[in-house]
Amino acid sequence: MTEAATQWREALPTLAIGAGGAALFWLAGFPAAPLTGPAAAVSAATLMGLRTAIPPHLRDAVFVLLGVQIGSTVTPEVIATALAWPLSLAVLSVTVVVVMAIVMTMLRRVFGFDRLTAMLAATPGHLSYVLGLTADIGADVPRVALVQSVRVLMLTLLVPVLIAFWGVEGTGRLEDRGITPAHLLIAVVALSLGLGLLFKRLGVPAPLLLGAMAVSAMGHGGNLTPGTLPRWLVIVAFVCMGSLIGTRFRGLDRRGLTRATAAGILATLIACTVAAAGAWLAAGLVGLPPAVLLLAFAPGGVEVMAAIAVQTGLEPAFVAAHHVFRLLLLGLLMPMFLVRVRRR
Repeated sequence: MTEAATQWREALPTLAIGAGGAALFWLAGFPAAPLTGPAAAVSAATLMGLRTAIPPHLRDAVFVLLGVQIGSTVTPEVIATALAWPLSLAVLSVTVVVVMAIVMTMLRRVFGFDRLTAMLAATPGHLSYVLGLTADIGADVPRVALVQSVRVLMLTLLVPVLIAFWGVEGTGRLEDRGITPAHLLIAVVALSLGLGLLFKRLGVPAPLLLGAMAVSAMGHGGNLTPGTLPRWLVIVAFVCMGSLIGTRFRGLDRRGLTRATAAGILATLIACTVAAAGAWLAAGLVGLPPAVLLLAFAPGGVEVMAAIAVQTGLEPAFVAAHHVFRLLLLGLLMPMFLVRVRRR
């Protein structure tokens, strides 16, 4: 059996578990159930030993669909807030540095991480980039992978709860503009894929998602491609995304799982605390609800946090812009931090 066939064979039960988790969380009234339910269910199944997988082509298709959906939320009102974005981006930059400094110190002194592994595990986001660096420079891959995977999972589960606790209604929900005509949707997806592949060639983070967001935002902002994706298609994309998060626990070294998980939980709580403080400060500067800024500052993956923004209606374009900026900032900071750590 070919590798692709094996991946699809493993993907079918993975998606079935994810759909079951989504249904269970929906019945329980859990926020962002199509995303958080699959993340929890597939993570549990993976840790129990089930061989879970999401094929690369399905993953890429999901990123394109989510990018198109996020880009379709760009409205004149959202664009108008861009004038205030530099202020919140400045606050975000400070929180990123503070999170890395505190978490790195904690991992070294409390859990005994070496300096290099602690720095990589403390990085708030950019998972694929961080794990690539970890493998390339010979740091402790299992530890970094565990801490980073716990961070992604916890943020996926906790951020919607915190937003619901705040009791904020989203202001970025789409008006009922109907479904985008099939021929326009096909054109948007094709252009999104082309731009995404170009971004990938240029080394842009989350290239397919960003390419689709850019194409969709221009089309919807200029009223060239009115309408939205079919609701069922968006739900399918969210279930796949949540399932993908759960598969990240596959193949990790079970030794030290409990201790590394505890490190990941504590690191995430610290990062969320700093992000919440920055969100409260930035909210007063940009005139948006603190919940919007928390979602924009939360140190999760751009795909996941942007998907939650779509689900909750909390300014998806604003949130995505901040997470993209954080990825680019980390791309600049990490090489400098690596040089400093190696000198020490």
